[in-house]
Amino acid sequence: MTEVKSPEVPAPPAAVPAELTPQPGRWHRVRPYLPLVALLVAAILPYSTLQLPGIFEGPLNSPGTLQLLAICLIFGGLAAGYDLLFGRTGMLSFGHALYFAAGVYGTDILVTRAGLPLWQAALLTITGGAILAALLGAVALRTVGIAFAMVTLAFAQVGAILVARDFGGLTGGEEGLPLDVSGLPDALVGVTNTVNLYWLALAYLAVVVFVVHRVSGSPTGRVLAGLRDDERRIGVLGLDPYRYKLVAFTLAGGLAAAGGVVYCLIVGGASPHITSSELTLSLLVMVVLGGPGTRWGPVLGGILYMYLDHRLTAFGTSDAVDSLPAVLSRPLSQPLFVLGTIFILAVYFFPGGLAGLTSRLTLLRRSLRLPTPRSPR
Repeated sequence: MTEVKSPEVPAPPAAVPAELTPQPGRWHRVRPYLPLVALLVAAILPYSTLQLPGIFEGPLNSPGTLQLLAICLIFGGLAAGYDLLFGRTGMLSFGHALYFAAGVYGTDILVTRAGLPLWQAALLTITGGAILAALLGAVALRTVGIAFAMVTLAFAQVGAILVARDFGGLTGGEEGLPLDVSGLPDALVGVTNTVNLYWLALAYLAVVVFVVHRVSGSPTGRVLAGLRDDERRIGVLGLDPYRYKLVAFTLAGGLAAAGGVVYCLIVGGASPHITSSELTLSLLVMVVLGGPGTRWGPVLGGILYMYLDHRLTAFGTSDAVDSLPAVLSRPLSQPLFVLGTIFILAVYFFPGGLAGLTSRLTLLRRSLRLPTPRSPR
């Protein structure tokens, strides 16, 4: 009788000793809580009387410093919203300033001209900004590439002309339109309440970052990333690229309009310069400076850009610059020259933006910790 041999079962792989298993570092355990820590620090910042000479003109809790920080926070949120188009979907729009201006002028007109309460004006303005983005996006997204960028630029130019010509006597023309604060809540009026406007700007930034992060991690966000990488592949999979791009365009426009509402309250009115295409170009620079397609890069780029844009003006007229030779003092007295030089250096040395600086430092630290190979005996 022949003996039936049972098939040999391969032995399970040996378990890796615990001491050889890589453990998550302290940074990876702390990293998920860093956004909450940063939000908490930013929220309690107005209670600090710290003086930072050369960085801010007054203490951190002074109205001038808080207003500057609030504007920086708003543009950090604007850059994060614009990155939803440029960095995460791959759409280069030159007309994003139009929806921000719609938020500023819409709030100002509804409060000052129509006499609506602030909450009604804000709700109507944000809704109107999203609808405007949906309507114009439905037309612009019929084109792609440079043609899309030019169509969005044309829409923005039309908006700038309507504002400058004081269409319907609503915008104030070249003089702008001061905000009537008589109907605003008392907590948002006056120099002493600048801290409340700062917190409002911080809340706007937090909402934009949360919305963009949730959208990017959703199935829709993964489709948007696929559109950025290869739009034809998305079409082959049976999905409609036009519909997904229109959703991103509308959402980005609504977020920009919401930023315009807060900006109108902080600066106390609307002025024609916010309708210029230069603002959209500035948003593009902010995103590239911080790192397109990253979570915190556009926020950092927007905050840093606006801070430098405001502070370099004072730097150019300082005694330190005036005391330099003319060959140095003349270019350094021009804020745009200094800002452009900083941008060129940042792009050259940090191609991935400021957000890639952390990964570069991590790789450098790991390379320094690599053990040296032992020589064979």
